[in-house]
Amino acid sequence: MKQRTILNLLKSLIYGLALSLTLSAQTPDRFLDQPRSAGDGLRLVVFNPTAFNIKALATLREKGILDVQGLTVVGVFHVSQKDDFEDSKKLVRENGLDWVKFHAISGAISEPDIFKNNACTPEFETILKKADGVIFFGGPDIPSSIFQRKTSLLVEITDPYRHYLELSAIFHFLGGAQDPKSPALLDSRPKFAVLGICLGFQSLNVGTGGTLTQDIWSESYGKANVEDAIALGPERWHNNPYQRLYPQDKLMPYNFHTLNLMGKGKLVKDLGFNMRDHPRVLSSHHQALGALGQGWSTIATSRDGKIIEAIEHQNFPNVLGIQFHPEHPMLWDVEPRFRQQPGDPLTSYHAILAGTPGSLEFNQAIWKWFGEKLKESHGH
Repeated sequence: MKQRTILNLLKSLIYGLALSLTLSAQTPDRFLDQPRSAGDGLRLVVFNPTAFNIKALATLREKGILDVQGLTVVGVFHVSQKDDFEDSKKLVRENGLDWVKFHAISGAISEPDIFKNNACTPEFETILKKADGVIFFGGPDIPSSIFQRKTSLLVEITDPYRHYLELSAIFHFLGGAQDPKSPALLDSRPKFAVLGICLGFQSLNVGTGGTLTQDIWSESYGKANVEDAIALGPERWHNNPYQRLYPQDKLMPYNFHTLNLMGKGKLVKDLGFNMRDHPRVLSSHHQALGALGQGWSTIATSRDGKIIEAIEHQNFPNVLGIQFHPEHPMLWDVEPRFRQQPGDPLTSYHAILAGTPGSLEFNQAIWKWFGEKLKESHGH
């Protein structure tokens, strides 16, 4: 009898341990299911939490560029996306990044469901309720059918479920021309902070009813080959065309070019710059905004005015979209590793920015602004 009691006790302990391990394995992937208390710190949701994006945020925090104390970052993704984010979770574990959590969404979503209430709608409502801001990061081409265009042969569609989720989130947060009667979730929390970077910038526009130029070289500049694109000069490059010809020559795939800032936009009013400033930014994209979606104003362009580089929302003051990359960890690395063009000496991204006065400060100011807006959102 005593042996049977001990055996049953051991079985209960083993079962309890197995259950505990199962729950602990599941919890990180549904972090936002946990209740939020008044004493919790700031929360930032980032869609598509790749290892690269987590490294970028970790670098920004380490360098004091994104200076937000007590910040929790919640990586949100759809289970049908191309990535399973195991590399991201491994990075978090191995580097002690306990301020990074994960939240997987599994609700059914398809292209016809993006711009309406769908199975993911409760998830978007939860994000607005339990976080203080969101970032939409860079990535691959949006399917052209989503903005009612035939698909260019130069478009590459690689991760449609990522787009379905993120575009639907944007539509829910901000509203859109696809259904003007559908309320924006930010109406109930207008100071919620939103930042879209590169693809995220394009997604902000498409998610609210805008369109895209599907290929800049051919549609904006009428160029069909690399040599003619090179002849346009670096201020009209939005990625590095030389990298297509000399991939073995340590050429950076990105390009650096300068901006025109609009006098009434927050890049001037809030960041402390003026229209005479032409900060240099890191760029890597072949698509661009076409017709603007509902609620947007242009606040920066390329120097020739052909490409929209930044937009702000007319109704929600803490919503910003930028076509460039102020988050890239290499911006803060001083080690010479790359060339911009064949024959150039090796240089660093940091040195290129430093070579144009005010450019390092401009890229840092984006993050200072966003950190302040997260704090502002936390109180409202």
